[in-house]
Amino acid sequence: MNLKFDQAGLIPAIIQDSNSREVLMLGYMNEEALAVTVETGLVTFYSRSKQRLWTKGEESGNVLELVRIDEDCDKDALLVTVRPKGPTCHKGTTTCWGDINRTNFGIIEELEQVIADRKANSHQDSYVASLFRKGINKIAQKVGEEAVEVVIEAKDNNADLFLNESADLFFHYLILLQAKSFSITDVLKVLNERKGT
Repeated sequence: MNLKFDQAGLIPAIIQDSNSREVLMLGYMNEEALAVTVETGLVTFYSRSKQRLWTKGEESGNVLELVRIDEDCDKDALLVTVRPKGPTCHKGTTTCWGDINRTNFGIIEELEQVIADRKANSHQDSYVASLFRKGINKIAQKVGEEAVEVVIEAKDNNADLFLNESADLFFHYLILLQAKSFSITDVLKVLNERKGT
């Protein structure tokens, strides 16, 4: 990296949770802190108040395990993606903005909320609610049917049909997960645990 450190020899480092993508904190690194971070795999900063290097969590144990480091377009800021081990803020909150760290998957999160509403309130004219009324066997059957349709479309060259069938499969899978009292986050946790195996 050909980074642009400021006059004090520092560069801002934005710390982001690798799972939720939530911004956890802002710190500063000098060249040595960056080198130690890369070497140890634990995020290390340069403390402007203490005038020394400090590894996040060196006292609390709430370390930040390094996933990757990206430089911005001007090479004067870093995005440091991490796996936090405990609260990030010294005040005990998950972020330095006091937010509760939550996984945010945009449209997936919105779909899960709609599905949960249909499951709880059983709207008469809702397709999703009708699936829940029919029970787990019907929901599982629909996932199987959609999976077969994805396989069929995968063998052809119609990208539009393949993507639409893939969306149908994913949607019905989200319904199945909620029917089993799970969410996509539970599946992603399993995948995260499998990394490196």
